[in-house]
Amino acid sequence: MIDEVLAIDQLGFQYGEKQVLSDISLSLNSGKYYALLGPNGAGKSTLFSLICQLLRPVSGSLNLMGKNTQKHTRFALKQLGIVFQQPTLDLDLTVTQNLQYHASLQGMSGALTRQRIEEELARFGLADRAKDKVRALNGGHRRRVEIARALLHKPKLLLLDEATVGLDQNTRDAMNTHLRALCDSEGITILSSTHLIDEVKPNDELIVLLNGQVKLQQRCEEAMKSLGVETVQQLYRQMHMSGGQ
Repeated sequence: MIDEVLAIDQLGFQYGEKQVLSDISLSLNSGKYYALLGPNGAGKSTLFSLICQLLRPVSGSLNLMGKNTQKHTRFALKQLGIVFQQPTLDLDLTVTQNLQYHASLQGMSGALTRQRIEEELARFGLADRAKDKVRALNGGHRRRVEIARALLHKPKLLLLDEATVGLDQNTRDAMNTHLRALCDSEGITILSSTHLIDEVKPNDELIVLLNGQVKLQQRCEEAMKSLGVETVQQLYRQMHMSGGQ
């Protein structure tokens, strides 16, 4: 039996009178990679902000590991790892210092912090950069540090909000391959928003968000077959042109 990590039921949100999200319902299971695809302005970042509790929904509910996120705020945040599109590392601190700061916010002990930093830096091939200031790292390495930081406390759900924007193609490819491997090896659930269609793979669980509504949640390969298309690009173009109908 596959465990449900995140359950969203009829979620709605608006800025003033502008409806941004309408009746969003999603179910995310453990060990799966979910690609959230949609154009700029579709509501992807707003959805992430609601999951992270930076915003409060106007309607509907979010449950993380079976608990309502608004009623169990601290518990919910403990289950989340987050990498936003805009970098949030302190450039004048070393890689290790950035990770130590995050660990202290999570209430991790010194011994556990040292162990987890060593494990994650090794996993991301950054062990030799531990004492370097972040300012000295290239964009790809900085992103690796941010993802390593988000994984330090072993969250159940990792949120990636346009996390590969601005990276070169080779770095993007390597990072996307590595992230999918994490789902298999660690059983972590990843929800990754993107407007870069080439990042979505046939084996991904695909979620298409258009005009503030979920128009599709299905394994990408199965969705392409049902729509009679051969590529993700064709699938997305067909859905976008029809408005997801």
